[in-house]
Amino acid sequence: MTVNVDVQTFPHFINGKWEQSSGGETFEVYNPATGELVAKVAKGTEKDVDIAVKAARAAFDKGGWKTMNPKERAKVLYAISYKIAEHAQELAYLEAISSGGTVRRIGNSDILQMVDLFQTLANFTVEYSFSETLPVPPFPGPAHNFIWREPIGVCAAITPWNLPMVIATWKIAPALAMGNTIVIKPASYTPLSTLKLAEIISEVVPPGVINVVTGGGAEVGEALVNHPQVDKVAFTGSTEIGRRIMGLAAGTIKNTTLELGGKSPNILLEDADLNIALPGSLFGVFLHSGQLCESGTRLFVPDKLYDQVVAGLVALAGKLKLGNPLDPATDVGPVISKKQKETILSYIESGKQEGATLVCGGKDVTVPGCEQGHFIEPTIFTNVTNDMKIAQEEIFGPVLCVIRYSDLDEAIQMANDTIYGLAAGVWTRDVNKAYQVARKLQAGVVWINDWHMLRSDAPFGGYKQSGIGRELGKHSLDAYTQVKHVHTSMSPELDRRNWYGILFGQN
Repeated sequence: MTVNVDVQTFPHFINGKWEQSSGGETFEVYNPATGELVAKVAKGTEKDVDIAVKAARAAFDKGGWKTMNPKERAKVLYAISYKIAEHAQELAYLEAISSGGTVRRIGNSDILQMVDLFQTLANFTVEYSFSETLPVPPFPGPAHNFIWREPIGVCAAITPWNLPMVIATWKIAPALAMGNTIVIKPASYTPLSTLKLAEIISEVVPPGVINVVTGGGAEVGEALVNHPQVDKVAFTGSTEIGRRIMGLAAGTIKNTTLELGGKSPNILLEDADLNIALPGSLFGVFLHSGQLCESGTRLFVPDKLYDQVVAGLVALAGKLKLGNPLDPATDVGPVISKKQKETILSYIESGKQEGATLVCGGKDVTVPGCEQGHFIEPTIFTNVTNDMKIAQEEIFGPVLCVIRYSDLDEAIQMANDTIYGLAAGVWTRDVNKAYQVARKLQAGVVWINDWHMLRSDAPFGGYKQSGIGRELGKHSLDAYTQVKHVHTSMSPELDRRNWYGILFGQN
């Protein structure tokens, strides 16, 4: 299937308007399925970042956005959800031609997730406790005390290339819900849908509330993190870059939320229903060609089921159809770039060199109609030990490591033996036993008899080096506020303020 696309030009989106780069340069965006040039996008500079941040600062400091009644802001969030639904087809198209995500997934999942997120957080905003009254203290004297939650200010969002729209909304929705303004730096591979998203959101928010500056991480991303008028940074990406973000944010002691890498363990118990567990495990690892941070890339299988499970996985994987993401019949699309494809293939070679057995896939493939695309077969390794490179490092591709275990304690120990702790899964007919295992797993989310089940009303984030803070749910709203304690003394007479005697004594 060949789809010809017109090459579009996208400036920055700043202060409610399209703005060219101050440097006058652009960079190119290619379709990873076909290799075709699909867009030219403004190449941001430090000056562009400064302009966008100052627009966001003015909208926060001088506009009425931060002081808007929460019920009114909730109405705006609902309006945004309707705009996303209205523009769903264009958003899905821009996402598919740049990220390689299948239209089947984007239309049946991503768009629905975004609509649901804005509506869920709108409802939470109405219910949110912006002010809490504390009990009157017996000591040192009568007083009224309040705990106020207030917007942080200007937020910087740095988003990845795998789920550009969805992850952008994870930052936009809570930031706006709490009365903040935002500047977004999308990944250079996939800026198109985020730019469109900002444009449609700008139709219902004041100018400067949402801004997008496109360009490289070293130029635009670091300028955002370093900018003295940015109050918070939210980043999704690799743990390596997360460490860099933390280091830069430390210079101005910025509030940070980091959602980073994963090497998520998936444990099959002996009583697992394999009719569900096998397709579920492949769904957990091969969705979006394995380019999801929470993918279940390590599958732990008991000795007695090992051969049966491997045979079943290989048979199912062989049925997956690689193809153009714009074709609704496609199961698995491309990986994002030639560079990423080469990285994945190097990991596959490493697995073979370390003694793992390649039982499925392992090669790049040419897809008819997409000859210049970046496709890799769904890949399964057996005889993997947990200390191998392919079992310890995040590959970010369609590669599953099947690891044998003899007893459940051993499986749990290996599952936790990683620097990451983003997600985990357990497959069993005994739900109470699954809960016992879940208690022992060091992960921010644990799925039982399923995978990838993120919810707009539940927090998502990692243990250990998988990140700091949580996105989604009510917890995400807390992350976009700062806390103020206000004390009002109700002791009008000086002689009733005996605590002053701590300083003045008998004077």
